Amino acid sequence: MGAVVRVAVAALRLAMAEFVAVAAPVTAPGSGWQPAYVGLGSNLDGPVERIERAFAQLAALPSTRLIARSALWHTPPVGPVAQPPFINAVAGLLTQLPPRALLEALLATEREQGRRREVRWGPRTLDLDLLVYGASVVDEPGLQIPHPEMPHRAFVLYPLAEVAPALWVPGHGRVASLRAAVEGSGLERRG
Repeated sequence: MGAVVRVAVAALRLAMAEFVAVAAPVTAPGSGWQPAYVGLGSNLDGPVERIERAFAQLAALPSTRLIARSALWHTPPVGPVAQPPFINAVAGLLTQLPPRALLEALLATEREQGRRREVRWGPRTLDLDLLVYGASVVDEPGLQIPHPEMPHRAFVLYPLAEVAPALWVPGHGRVASLRAAVEGSGLERRG
């Protein structure tokens, strides 16, 4: 094997090792860095700008690193309320924050961007959902991990599959398989 091929193989192995560190559970909750995935959505007051600002806010969270971000997706609204289409995306994080503290940071970010919870499935300035946190399965008041609606939501699974197609979602399977099982009509990837 030539030197160029050996270097290319070594680079590929390093890239795969980094991918696995992001896509697979690392350690038990509370014992170090954990991969976490956050769904982002907005359909009010400049949604593209709000999502971009939210990515920056996620990158600035304490004890947290933004390590992957999907493209922005133009998606139809879900639910009974008439409203404009959404811009959706997914962020891949490594964090030392426990799940509840990360959720509280996400809710604070929503509030900073003017989020008011008035109508279920209604329009919003910013929606941040904690989708997956390592291998954790949590069912507590106000916190469910994995997010209970994630396996059925194309607007989550399409961007999530961009950043972590091999991610194992506890109780549901791999993201790539979940994405293949949902209809993606009406979704449009925006560069």
